[in-house]
Amino acid sequence: MKKTNPWAWIPTLYFAEGLPNVVVTALSVVMLMQMGLSDAEVGLYTGWLALPWVVKPLWSPFIDLLKTKRWWVLTMQLLMGSALAGIAFTLPTSFWFQGTMFFLFAMAFASATHDISADGFYMIELDEHNQAKYVGLRNTFYRLAVIFVNGALVSLAGFLEHQLQMPVVYTWTLIFYALAALFIGIWLYHCKMMPRPADDVSSEKSVGEVASELKTMLATFFCKFGTKETVFVMLFLLFYRFPEALLNTMTKTFLMRPTAEGGMALTPEEYGLAQGTVGLIGLLLGGILGGGSTPSGGDSGTTAPGGGDGLE
Repeated sequence: MKKTNPWAWIPTLYFAEGLPNVVVTALSVVMLMQMGLSDAEVGLYTGWLALPWVVKPLWSPFIDLLKTKRWWVLTMQLLMGSALAGIAFTLPTSFWFQGTMFFLFAMAFASATHDISADGFYMIELDEHNQAKYVGLRNTFYRLAVIFVNGALVSLAGFLEHQLQMPVVYTWTLIFYALAALFIGIWLYHCKMMPRPADDVSSEKSVGEVASELKTMLATFFCKFGTKETVFVMLFLLFYRFPEALLNTMTKTFLMRPTAEGGMALTPEEYGLAQGTVGLIGLLLGGILGGGSTPSGGDSGTTAPGGGDGLE
């Protein structure tokens, strides 16, 4: 059976991994601000959206029990495309906030599951040499998704609002319908182009066996490092990641709020230009510097973009 060229699916797979991540953790912040929520409300509600990426290790061992990794990738992409359409559909309604938060949470859980499945699929389909060979490609398209959403889409929203005089609600409705169409298009493309590895099969283990293995792994971890040390590390990670996630939200409110409220008063176009320009320069410089400093033959290619935690 002829192997599918990795260039045919790796760029779109990791673009699809990065796009919902930044929609949930970044674009939603800008949208909710423009829809009239206060900084405190934006920080409270969007802060919870990062939860699925924090707890995803708890259900990742159970994914292989039901279907293949390819099935999970395609199913989660279809679910995320539907969630984006759901947001667009509910924005013009009177229950827009409840509907938007519901679909954002659904997309966050689907995105976290997609991260697990996509990285696992990458490991199964490629040997160790090609995993290292294409790590730069996957990271590049993951970052391009971030720049596309934070830069191009926010700028487009500002253009529609200020240049075409569209109401804010219809501006974001159009943005999310476009995102839904893009994601459904990626899903259709992957249905055709994603390979079918022979090793991509569902596990024969039962739920009880997987749960027992997970319990044993956690017990071994605590015994190896000691309860005191483990609790200290967990608390350190918690108190590091929590303010980092909050900073990710409040930075955007600081940049876009009026100067009278202590902000920088950037318009969406200015914000998008800054994110796109600075992000693109950083992407290019990082790729050049990283490529020159990575030792050949290393195993760095087995890491997920941005650590796979979805909080970039």
